[in-house]
Amino acid sequence: MPNLSDRQQTLLLLIIRDYIETAQPVGSKRLVERYHLDLSPATIRNEMSALTEMGYLRQPHTSAGRVPTEEGYRVFVGQMMPNAELPETVQQTISHQFYQSRADVEQWMTLAASVLAHQSQGVSMVTAPHPERAHFKHVELISTQGRQVLMVMVMTGGEVSQQILTLAEPVTQERLSQTASHLSPALAGRTVDEISALPARTDALEQDILTLIIADLRRNEALVSGQIYTDGQTNLLAEPEFAELDEARRALKLFEERSTLQDLLARTSTGSSVGGLQVLIGGEGGWEELRQCSMVLARYGVPGLATGMLGVLGPMRMSYARTIPTVRFVAGLLSDLVTENIGGE
Repeated sequence: MPNLSDRQQTLLLLIIRDYIETAQPVGSKRLVERYHLDLSPATIRNEMSALTEMGYLRQPHTSAGRVPTEEGYRVFVGQMMPNAELPETVQQTISHQFYQSRADVEQWMTLAASVLAHQSQGVSMVTAPHPERAHFKHVELISTQGRQVLMVMVMTGGEVSQQILTLAEPVTQERLSQTASHLSPALAGRTVDEISALPARTDALEQDILTLIIADLRRNEALVSGQIYTDGQTNLLAEPEFAELDEARRALKLFEERSTLQDLLARTSTGSSVGGLQVLIGGEGGWEELRQCSMVLARYGVPGLATGMLGVLGPMRMSYARTIPTVRFVAGLLSDLVTENIGGE
């Protein structure tokens, strides 16, 4: 830690651990009594004053103890990132839950969001694995009413796109099924560029559907992430920092407004690598909604095939020692599942 003596490093980490646990300002007397430090309260007060001047601690009230600042938390997280691991028993429990589940993307995402929220006691967010390049798998055409047809397109990786088409004239279900059965094997496994380079279909209906498939694949590739799954919103309301409901609503608004969350994901995923982990403290000056919060985010998946994001939102006082290894471990499990179930297609 720059500018800190060994004693100051130790005291800073103890103060942050204590504050995370109690949500109460930490005083010199408490540090001596709880951690049996071989230092006098006066010496500790002097060091706490120095840490305050350096910007790592602050004093909420004149007679109160100290609490960490955003910069203090960043130092603490820097110490936690490389070393924090989940206990072996917890890892085994989580792994068992995943490998008992069916190889179904929606079930993985729901389970991952539940596990993250439970283990971290925060609000979780998991995005479905999103292909870096959309590859067509198959299409279904279902007659609904009149000239309207439901087109269901499935991509390699399991993502599904649905849209209602209005044809120039009514078409029987038999004809629609025949069209789908002609197109699916001809397009299977191809990217949007490969499909666009194919010769035009002689059948007018097949060509119309092909044009719509190309447009849908391009829209899919433009997305930052797949569907977003969340869990644990009530965990945030239980934290003392959010006794004021307005503060909780401001934080949860991030999860309610998809456009805001998409913006966060777009900006944090740029340049991030699979397996990499990021911690945003106080919104890092970019998101007013997060000024009282921290987020731990990780990217999972297989580079070049399909990737997603997952993370946990909590108060700045969140248990980083539990949340960081949980996010890292679940990201690793989801990467394995993508490799086994999508990479093998």
